[in-house]
Amino acid sequence: MTTDILKIGFDAKRVVRNGTGLGSYGRTLVNDLSKFPLSLHLYAPDEGREDLRQQVSDRGNIVFSVRKHCILSGKTPFSAIENAYWRSRGIINDLIRDGIQLYHGLSGELPLGIRKSGIRSVVTIHDLIFLRHPEFYNPIDVKLYTWKFRRTLREADHIIAISECTKRDILEFGGSYVSEDKITLIYQSCSPRFNISPASSPSRYILSVGSIEARKNTLLAVKALPYLPSDVSLVLVGRHTKYTDVVLAYAKEHQLEQRVKVMHGVSDTDLPALYAGAECFVYPSVYEGFGIPIIEAISCGLPVVACTGSCLEEAGGPDSLYVAPDDAIGMADAIRRSLKGADDREERIQRSMEYIRRFSGNDVAGQVVEVYKKLLRKD
Repeated sequence: MTTDILKIGFDAKRVVRNGTGLGSYGRTLVNDLSKFPLSLHLYAPDEGREDLRQQVSDRGNIVFSVRKHCILSGKTPFSAIENAYWRSRGIINDLIRDGIQLYHGLSGELPLGIRKSGIRSVVTIHDLIFLRHPEFYNPIDVKLYTWKFRRTLREADHIIAISECTKRDILEFGGSYVSEDKITLIYQSCSPRFNISPASSPSRYILSVGSIEARKNTLLAVKALPYLPSDVSLVLVGRHTKYTDVVLAYAKEHQLEQRVKVMHGVSDTDLPALYAGAECFVYPSVYEGFGIPIIEAISCGLPVVACTGSCLEEAGGPDSLYVAPDDAIGMADAIRRSLKGADDREERIQRSMEYIRRFSGNDVAGQVVEVYKKLLRKD
């Protein structure tokens, strides 16, 4: 390359719109990459949420490129369809205009035609749950997501998988569209705001964070409550869905409603304190691409109880506890072994904190930068 400062473009839709999940991944990665000599350009169809934009570092090498409607001409804001078209096709003209050398799709998608444009591309694929467990999705969405997945495989110069589990799924479901040498495994990193010490709390609770939906299997944690000390409650933090009503109905039917607290709309700044006040963290999901809440919980000094069957053992390491997704008794026993005062609890926490050092931001960002440089050296 003729320049020392690489110009990297990013799909920033989720960065400015999603408080957790894909949004957290994008913001954390961009913030970590900003410490490297790169010029980072974040492309979004609109300004999104101010509180989320403010979580992105104000370093001089980060530039937001927001698609704006022409107020002076009296045009109304772009419709959702217009924004979707821009993100899937029209954005390429903006990338060429800005001299972007490589474009990174942070949430499993790339614009159609990026390969023909001559701009190198990398895509992060987080999970293929819609293919592994289509029963959790609308059939039309499964078809749409599958089409996007295969289209993205054809467009991408390289793929980042966030777990070994996701890499296996890409190879299995990608078939002839992808080869193993086109995929690099790079784990997610955890935002440093979760590096806080456990807090004392006047009440005892176990915590679960994530959308309260069927795939997350939250009901399993509720079913474990009768086998735990009566002063221990379950706090569920996440988006309300129809499944949330199922969980609450079960709690009421079994006289557990006083021990189950659901919290929606928790601000990003308040979340670390909820982690720090808990006695343990439960993540009973049936299937995940990685499970960043597990890393967040361990960073806050919590023991973790999760389920077997996907990538959660990769995230939590050998000193977290794992049970089958339908084993309420096993879940209760694992939680009991993780409450304050339990044998070996503190030692397991310390070993888990050592384990998650591999997900530190600088290490993860450094691996991503190497992928960028390797691709651009091919020019």
